[in-house]
Amino acid sequence: MAHNQNPQDLDNAFEALANKHRREIIYVLSLQPCSISQLASMRNLSLPAIHKHIKVLEKGGMLIRKKIGRTNFLTLNRESLRGLQDWVMQYHTYWGSNEETLENYAQYLSREPTKNKEKKK
Repeated sequence: MAHNQNPQDLDNAFEALANKHRREIIYVLSLQPCSISQLASMRNLSLPAIHKHIKVLEKGGMLIRKKIGRTNFLTLNRESLRGLQDWVMQYHTYWGSNEETLENYAQYLSREPTKNKEKKK
């Protein structure tokens, strides 16, 4: 687990990104803050639908909401994305081709019985 990353926060963040409409909202907000009605019209979603997506994104810590007058403006919480990036990057050392990984595992398995025999002696 990434340093100081609460497992529930990570679950909420991945849940927030598990829907294409929410990923599109994240993209739009990465470019500029928007009002909720602007987001709804850009994405061709009803206000009730956009509110449901926003609720999930807020639960995931992805958004910052600011009310100006009667209008709610949203912006991307970039810090939440850094937490996800940290989590993904902890596996960076394991990245490689799948063939390479399977080949290494096959070599490990072929050596395993030899180690067990040496221990028995």
